[in-house]
Amino acid sequence: ASAVIRRYVALGNTLNATALNAIGARYVCLLNETELKAIDSNNLKLTSLNVSACSQLTKDILYPKAKRAFSDQRNAPVYYELIQPYLGGAPAVDLRALSKDNMNMNGSTLAMLRRDSLMSLTPSEVQGLLGINLGDLRKWQNQSPIREWVQKQKQSDLDNLHVGLTGGTQEGYMNIVSPKFQPPSSASLGAVAVTLHLLPALLITLLMTLVLS
Repeated sequence: ASAVIRRYVALGNTLNATALNAIGARYVCLLNETELKAIDSNNLKLTSLNVSACSQLTKDILYPKAKRAFSDQRNAPVYYELIQPYLGGAPAVDLRALSKDNMNMNGSTLAMLRRDSLMSLTPSEVQGLLGINLGDLRKWQNQSPIREWVQKQKQSDLDNLHVGLTGGTQEGYMNIVSPKFQPPSSASLGAVAVTLHLLPALLITLLMTLVLS
């Protein structure tokens, strides 16, 4: 399939809506960076691709294209259904905006978000994304990266979600790391400096004592 796609592009053909529909969700992950960047945003309006199983690079390239393609539907209820397959490439700022629109994202989609984007979201923002599916957090709390997100939050903030999440940071918890080596004090440094300064005189005194004895 990859060879066929390369040959198709090499012959001067574009990855338009017809070609993308032929490639479909099954083979879209085979597209390389150059081919992905050559896709016109408008063609995504006429095709249905699911890139959740693709590399992060594929998601990062296609998400802004999908965002532009469906921008005219931004305030319509259908917007989330259109953009959802591409959310794995969404930056945190876009997810925060979506959290205000009651998208009712499911737990599996949350687990497929960009790790850095998810980690920067607050519990209330995640609550806004999940909506009526907030209970999915309990099911996915032991799966990465949701597990790491839970561990990063204050337990009191997680308790406010009222879904039984555990594993957050307790109030007043501190990591105390003792230094492996104690740096020398100024007093000890001063003593060393005086000793080095007097060393030649001490050696001369020792030699004179040996000669005269």
